[in-house]
Amino acid sequence: MARKRDMDYFDGFVSLVNYSCEAAAFLENIVEHYDPGCLNEKMKEIHAIEHQADIEKHLMMQKLAKEFITPIEREDIMSMAHEIDNVTDAIEDVVMQMYMFNIRSIRKEAEAMTRIIINCCDALRSALKEFHNFRKSESIHKLIIEVNRLEEEGDRTYTEAVRQLYQEKTDVLEIMGWTRIFECMEKCCDVCENVSDVIESVIMKNS
Repeated sequence: MARKRDMDYFDGFVSLVNYSCEAAAFLENIVEHYDPGCLNEKMKEIHAIEHQADIEKHLMMQKLAKEFITPIEREDIMSMAHEIDNVTDAIEDVVMQMYMFNIRSIRKEAEAMTRIIINCCDALRSALKEFHNFRKSESIHKLIIEVNRLEEEGDRTYTEAVRQLYQEKTDVLEIMGWTRIFECMEKCCDVCENVSDVIESVIMKNS
């Protein structure tokens, strides 16, 4: 029974990152079939995903507050849940920025950034599925490295996207809007890397 209870937190991390992956897939759908007239409704839909993730996170924290023995340090559980939640929040923020800046069409660089976000979330989910077995897993270190590699790819794509924007566009409002959106997309990759950093920290502390 003790092992089943201990595994609940690791299962909870996977459940939380599933919301991040769902939000990323939702963002991809918005970008691929962009319709500015539907953004208000899409923003409500992605917020519903984020809200459900928040509920699960709060339930995990309530459980943690009552737990006497935990499988990893209490602070690491809190940090992990918080950082995964940040991923879902960051993806939602991209859609909010598109709505607020009244974006009328999608730039191809945003499509590239979205694919990187999808890949980051998928790699992160794979790592978290291995996390319960971190002492013996043969793949978790490779997955952490993959998340880091994707974050670097996100940085490069962000840099080139902003440069291309400033080379092509002269409309100040459009430049402002897309600069902010690209920043938010790059942040999605950063927060994925933050989760992988927590995983790596737990492995180091328990090795």
